[in-house]
Amino acid sequence: MTSTVPPAIGERPAQDAGREIAQQLRGAGVSRVDDSALARGMYSSDASLYRVVPQVVTRPQHVDELHAVHEVSRSTGVPVTLRGAGTSIAGNAVGAGIVVDTRDLDRILEIDPEARTARVEPGVIHAVLQRAVSPHGLRFGPDPSTHTRCTIGGMMGNNACGSRALGYGRTADNVEAATVLFGNGEVGSFHAGGSTTTAGRGAGRAAVASTGSTAEQLLRLAETNLGHVRTHFGRFDRQVSGYSLEHLLPENQGRVDRFLVGTEGTLGTVLEATVNLVADHPRRLLMVLGYHSVAEAADAVPQLLAAAPGRLIACEGMDSRLVALVRGAGKQVPPLPDGESWLFVEAAGDDADDVIATVRAASGCVDSGLVDDAAQAAALWRIREDGAGLAGVSLATPAHSGWEDAAVPPEHLGAWMREFEELLVDFGLQGYPYGHFGDGCIHCRIDFPFAHGDPGSTGVFAEFLRTCAERLAVYGGSLSGEHGDGRVRSELLPYMYDETSMDLFARAKRICDPQNLLNPGIITDPAPHTADLRPTQATRGLPWPGLRHTHDDGDFGAAVHRCSGVGKCVAPSTSGVMCPSYLATKEEKDSTRGRGRILQEAMDGTLVKGLSDPAVHEALDLCLSCKGCASDCPAGVDMAAYKSEALYQTYDVGGSEGAGERGRRRRRLRPRSHYLLGRMPFWARLAAPVAPLVNTMMKVPPLAAAAKWTAGIDPRRSVPAFARRTLRRTAARQDRAGSAVPGESDPNGSRVELGASAGQSAGARPQPDVWVWADSFTDHFFPQSGLAALEFLRGQGLDVRLLQRRACCALPWITTGQLDQARRLLDGAVDALLEPVESGVPVIGLEPSCTATLRSDLVQLSDRPEAQTVADGVLTFAELTHRLVDEGKVRLPDLSGVRVVAQPHCHQRAVIGWQADQALLELAGAEVTAVPGCCGLAGNFGVEAGHYEVSVAVAETNLLPAVRRAAEEQDPPEATGETVVLADGMSCRIQLDDLADVEAIHLAELLAERS
Repeated sequence: MTSTVPPAIGERPAQDAGREIAQQLRGAGVSRVDDSALARGMYSSDASLYRVVPQVVTRPQHVDELHAVHEVSRSTGVPVTLRGAGTSIAGNAVGAGIVVDTRDLDRILEIDPEARTARVEPGVIHAVLQRAVSPHGLRFGPDPSTHTRCTIGGMMGNNACGSRALGYGRTADNVEAATVLFGNGEVGSFHAGGSTTTAGRGAGRAAVASTGSTAEQLLRLAETNLGHVRTHFGRFDRQVSGYSLEHLLPENQGRVDRFLVGTEGTLGTVLEATVNLVADHPRRLLMVLGYHSVAEAADAVPQLLAAAPGRLIACEGMDSRLVALVRGAGKQVPPLPDGESWLFVEAAGDDADDVIATVRAASGCVDSGLVDDAAQAAALWRIREDGAGLAGVSLATPAHSGWEDAAVPPEHLGAWMREFEELLVDFGLQGYPYGHFGDGCIHCRIDFPFAHGDPGSTGVFAEFLRTCAERLAVYGGSLSGEHGDGRVRSELLPYMYDETSMDLFARAKRICDPQNLLNPGIITDPAPHTADLRPTQATRGLPWPGLRHTHDDGDFGAAVHRCSGVGKCVAPSTSGVMCPSYLATKEEKDSTRGRGRILQEAMDGTLVKGLSDPAVHEALDLCLSCKGCASDCPAGVDMAAYKSEALYQTYDVGGSEGAGERGRRRRRLRPRSHYLLGRMPFWARLAAPVAPLVNTMMKVPPLAAAAKWTAGIDPRRSVPAFARRTLRRTAARQDRAGSAVPGESDPNGSRVELGASAGQSAGARPQPDVWVWADSFTDHFFPQSGLAALEFLRGQGLDVRLLQRRACCALPWITTGQLDQARRLLDGAVDALLEPVESGVPVIGLEPSCTATLRSDLVQLSDRPEAQTVADGVLTFAELTHRLVDEGKVRLPDLSGVRVVAQPHCHQRAVIGWQADQALLELAGAEVTAVPGCCGLAGNFGVEAGHYEVSVAVAETNLLPAVRRAAEEQDPPEATGETVVLADGMSCRIQLDDLADVEAIHLAELLAERS
């Protein structure tokens, strides 16, 4: 079956054809249409192995616009592919025609707590629906690992299941009604009691079949093949591959709505759906059972299910190799029972204890553990959620989806797992199996030996999939257990289904979509599963001449391909940092994934022409370089590093021509802000002698306006005031006066002397207890933080001295891609900090972004072997203070009754972590609220012209609402205690001052004030 494409469009170059289709879509009333290289590149891939560049991308704002898209499709013969969050790993959300992003169709139309239903548009995000119904004690049952961003329409597309489908069922089991626009133009509304159909609007009326409604034809198709449908479909819960014709049987009430679930957008488009809700019992109990191997864990599943029939809501399997990946990524993993493989079994309800005890007795496990702490349980479930992304980048070579979610009846799971592991060995492949053991569904990312630029490197991939499909059929298994067939498995369906079944699929497709315009090449008349594979597209081997010491063997092309598209960065809310600009704009180009896709396209060079292409810089423009993705992205994508490298290669190396060749450079003129804001520590040092005069001048409006224009600062921003006297000068003056902080003494009443820097009079004085590094921002803008650190630590009787030798972390140079200069500055920092670090005396930094830069970027930029020593040797104020408290050398002030609203700096949270800060505050008795996300200023970003609105919007996602809530709690007369806003980072403090007129303080200042 082939699509009918008019020659007038089909024979034109893709760009011209896309432009014409875009014009027709706009003329039909579709408000958001984009045929740019940027949009087409971002939507060319989902989370699968496949890359198919669309002609145009749309984001409908109303369901009427969905009708318009389909009308244009039918009139032009251009196919349509529907896409929710783009997290498909089967390749069923990419297409060569019109790709429709449904995420703006996100209205929850009705919640009926009595009937336990919710009526929603297709773009409603799973987690948003959960939050909306949770006040009623309800939840939508299925919960895929992508629940923070997947849409209900997308879940219906591939019949998503998730970890708790064992108790709550698949998506198909939870659909109560649906309104669908078929490919033939007919609109049908379906529910348990029957259905109604109407002709589509406009051109759709002529397309309605004359022999009866679409629903009637589908029911007749099942009725005339009753025996075959009854014996070949619905044999076990996770038989998701193909079309689920069993729902059309009369004993299943002829549920057309449920039949359409899992058809992957090939038959119709969901306009709205009514879904069932289930009771979300507040009591859940998780038991972890340990086994010697993953196969032994699989063997135990039938006994567990038989021991508590229908009472377990989850039974998940996980291998020790996956847990090791999570630990290796620096993430916390709660203690697990003995064993090399584990089953996570969960029960809910008042009898959960009895259910778990019964299951434990029948388990045959080698060890077990009851998880009764909600935080620990959440951490364990997060391993499952991040498993796919971590597994994809943790083997010696990249691992891929492909044979991703095959399922067998649970009684055959142990035997299938043994055979599957043997097949991996036979083919010389590696993978980490995990998944929904209670349902017989296994996930596994596998290191197929694809070679970039070599379409012929698909042999092992194709042969392995074929062999697995053959063997799976022996167990009565399903090629897909929840993700659909897509481009990767549709060609394999004849191994699972006979000719009659395949003919029924084709006939259902012709009934619903006679022109083959809905997601063609999926399920029926499939495209070859070796076609359009992204890992085999040409990728230029491009080194990192800037950040030379990094992952992926120094290959920038390989690094940007770390992004597999799992889409954690497109969740509408976060408990971490990633991705601040997406949280503010909800635009794909402002997500880590969107940027990753464009950088991948730049490495290919066919659509996006190298790193100097405007599409690259448009995608990177709103990246705050916060490094949140470096820790929050399961695949370890570090977009801040990629942005720095892209800017460096664009402006200093020569963009796409000659990139990486240091001897032949064609430097390009940079934006003004790079020369001024991007070199702020240099200008601050020059301004230091006349800081009071500069501050006075900046209060004169014409002078301030001129200065802002020159520096590329947004006119609505204030100009940060320079310190009247730097931290270094203040410390030196106090040193000459023979005292540290006026009036300070040790517990015995003697004065505490402030010493010289390392190397100054070193022979005359013993080493101090602590060295304090005066970073550029603390030195020139917030010296009070440094003085407070000195005061607090000296007040504990410690000898604390300030390093007088300059050491700059070069952060502004790094974020603007001025990497040659950054390297020189960091080499200087190594010279300045190495001796104090090697002395064994603790060295602390006060500005978190600077300390984090030493921990991460220093070793990526400096060639010197001593760089790692310095990176490991500089601590945060909180890290050292917590250590000294544990050693009994420091006493904390009593912060009982103090409510702390803290904005952890995004660099610190991503690179170092904020655990020591939180633990310290809680030890002192404070009530701590750590604000998630980024403040929105992020160094240069929020100050630069053109970024103000997004900077404010980022602040409004979490920070400013948290500060306002804290102020409201402080206002009532009955309020007790006090609220302190804590922000160690210069950016965070400036943002709060600018936007909320709030003066935040550093942790050192809080402890010094209260001591």
